[in-house]
Amino acid sequence: MKNRLIVITGPTGVGKTAAAIALARQLGCHIIGADSRQLYREMPVTTAMPTAVELAAVPHHMVACRSVTEPCSAAAYADEVLAILPRVFAAGHGHAILCGGSMMYIDAVTRGIDVLPDIRPEVRQSVFDDYERFGLEVMLDELQRLDPQHYAVVDRRNPRRVLHAIEVCRQTGTPYSSLLTGRVATRPFEITKIALELPRQELFDRINRRVDAMVEAGMVDEVRRLMPLRPLSTLDTVGVREIMAVLDGAMTLPDAVERIKRNSRVYAKKQLTWLRRYPDVLWHDAHSPLTADLLL
Repeated sequence: MKNRLIVITGPTGVGKTAAAIALARQLGCHIIGADSRQLYREMPVTTAMPTAVELAAVPHHMVACRSVTEPCSAAAYADEVLAILPRVFAAGHGHAILCGGSMMYIDAVTRGIDVLPDIRPEVRQSVFDDYERFGLEVMLDELQRLDPQHYAVVDRRNPRRVLHAIEVCRQTGTPYSSLLTGRVATRPFEITKIALELPRQELFDRINRRVDAMVEAGMVDEVRRLMPLRPLSTLDTVGVREIMAVLDGAMTLPDAVERIKRNSRVYAKKQLTWLRRYPDVLWHDAHSPLTADLLL
């Protein structure tokens, strides 16, 4: 029998961590984190990282494994995961669980990812300076001129995606879209993808309560410690941005909390939209336990 990678994913706040731990204990296998921000050890509260008790319950990999000063792209993440999978499979009797909601990182492991150039620091700084000076609308105009095909599909409300596409265009002199092949890689193991779901309002209520709990657990102090590092791309994430605005005096804490809740709900909807593109995803009611017999 081939080794099997079990992907447990779904929108933020749906209960992926608890479900993955319960299933991993049944199977006697390890969990590999698939959250692009839980990689970074300095912000456990803001990223809702598994607790010390949860991490002790089952061996985890790719969680709190680097500093925010060491950014990790989806391609680099996939390389690391594929490198450790043989020993994780061996330890887990041929099973391993990939758990998280960073869809691009999951796709990089399960489907492969187009290799894009590393952006030179001077190019990245030039693009960011233009964004700071002229704003997002001007940058969108540039992207439309450089790569109309990608402009038609990019999330125009996400500056990070827009700026990265412009960086690639400027550095390579070719459209960003021309480097996206869409080829699906073959993997030497079987893959089962399970997405947890809840009724929309219940999911949103869980997200709202979790944000309140994160604030109670010390999110503001955690972000305050990160303020000297604020230019880092690894800190461009929901929760950090809004609390930094509070610490700058640009927003009240109650307003920031409501903004975090709203942005988290928007992110959850985007995750669901991404997942529904794939016919191989098995949808599972998050109220029901994940059991090993579901994999047969």
